[in-house]
Amino acid sequence: MLSVALFGVLVAYVLASCRQHGISNDEEVQHVYGRLLVDFYGSGFADRSAFAYKNLYLYGGLFDLIAAGLERVVPMNVWDLRHLLSAAFGILGMAGTWLLTRRLAALAFGPEDARAEWAGFLALLLLSLTGAWSGALFTHTKDVPFATAMVWSLYFTVVVLQQLPRPGLATLVGLGVAFGCAFGLRVGAVFAVFYLGTGMLLAAWLAAPDVRGRSVFLLRSLRRLLPAVVLAVALMGLFWPWSVMAPGNLYTAMTTFSHFSFQLDTILAGVVMQNGDAPATYLSRYLLVRLPELFLLGLALALLAGLRTVPRLSESGSYRRAAVPWLPVVLAALFPLGYTLLAAPPLYNGIRHFTFLLPPFAVVAAIGLVSAWMRAARWPRARLAGAVACAVMAAAHLTTLARLHPYEYVAYNGLAGGLRGTVERWEQDYWALSLRELTTDLEALVSAEGRAPAHPYRVAVCAESLQAAAWLDERFEVTRDWRAADFFLSPTHMDCDTASKGPVVAEVVREGVVLGVLRDRRMLVGEERAPR
Repeated sequence: MLSVALFGVLVAYVLASCRQHGISNDEEVQHVYGRLLVDFYGSGFADRSAFAYKNLYLYGGLFDLIAAGLERVVPMNVWDLRHLLSAAFGILGMAGTWLLTRRLAALAFGPEDARAEWAGFLALLLLSLTGAWSGALFTHTKDVPFATAMVWSLYFTVVVLQQLPRPGLATLVGLGVAFGCAFGLRVGAVFAVFYLGTGMLLAAWLAAPDVRGRSVFLLRSLRRLLPAVVLAVALMGLFWPWSVMAPGNLYTAMTTFSHFSFQLDTILAGVVMQNGDAPATYLSRYLLVRLPELFLLGLALALLAGLRTVPRLSESGSYRRAAVPWLPVVLAALFPLGYTLLAAPPLYNGIRHFTFLLPPFAVVAAIGLVSAWMRAARWPRARLAGAVACAVMAAAHLTTLARLHPYEYVAYNGLAGGLRGTVERWEQDYWALSLRELTTDLEALVSAEGRAPAHPYRVAVCAESLQAAAWLDERFEVTRDWRAADFFLSPTHMDCDTASKGPVVAEVVREGVVLGVLRDRRMLVGEERAPR
């Protein structure tokens, strides 16, 4: 009942706030890609502009294709529509996390044990309190849908492993849809294939005492999965047509992204660097400062519980077989992190590209909290004190998100000193979402002056032009000629706000930190008008 109530609160939050979020830096090109995919199908496959548009053909178009299709029939601002759709994906991902946690907890505690329900609720709560998830729901329109597809792939992988060598038809359909949607968003879905394959190999190894028996088990299992494979490939081709246009395209996408880099600065603990120069510890260090303290506590407790479990795996074959469904979840939580530590791929925007780690982390952390509660039964007073402390932490996290609204995605924990501690040290409003609020301030400023301009005011933006132009009325036009600009809008991220002179006449401030500024440049003359 608590879980259902929390889902109700989340849906209400999405519906109430979906019109409050700005446009992210790459949302325009993503939506153009979606429109081009719609044109591809609408032209009977004749219009192939989508596959020559920038490098977007390397991505699946599931989300953008749906958004571009809905744009034609839903009478709503297209950017708000995209944000609502992205949040709907996010809620669906939270549902998958909840179901996965309950299933695994039922294996650990028993199918009728109420602690399985508590674990599911805690996983849902942890994601809700994590700004990198709940604050990213609306605007991370590549990352959140992909994370959702990945957690559902993980859920059906666990179900398949429980049903081998003959998983049911419903399970196969679910697996095919989840995998097809994941590949229909990003080639990174290859991680999900690895989790499934590794789990199947372990299940085959434990199913028989000899090589022949294991081989028979594995072959039967693989044959049974063929319908899911066909469905997944069909959906991948539907949402990402380029991937099936030539035999080597999928491999090309994988190899391209493993070395993908371009000129972009990021910041890590006060050090500014090129994204290609980010150290191997970049992701792990960002996770340490982005996850709420309660989340980190759950992960630490889960690690302790896991270390206590290892000896049992070497003692009991039945225990090893019961642990098989856990393997994909453990891999989903640890393997991508290990990959970044070993390969050190180009990274930026904190944990954005690895948002899909958050659901499996929430599963593990929730079960870690419940396991610790069970083990503390012999110390009732200490257990009660721990529960109160956890409730206080949860309330503090919720308060922080409320104060940051609608910029919850910039939330940091106490290890970073909260948002105040991120100034010139960690990534802040990297999506420049504060521009939407600044455009409202700009319109109010000009309206208060009480006179109509002779010509539209020229507005310079330290972001993509659309991020301001989409919200400004006819009294303004966005210009790329910063010297001629009458006003300047900018997030403070990476010192962008100092690129142009002029007195600051409006600010977006959260928790004492300035996230964005509006500068009035109309009185500047000569070289004062020159941008940095």
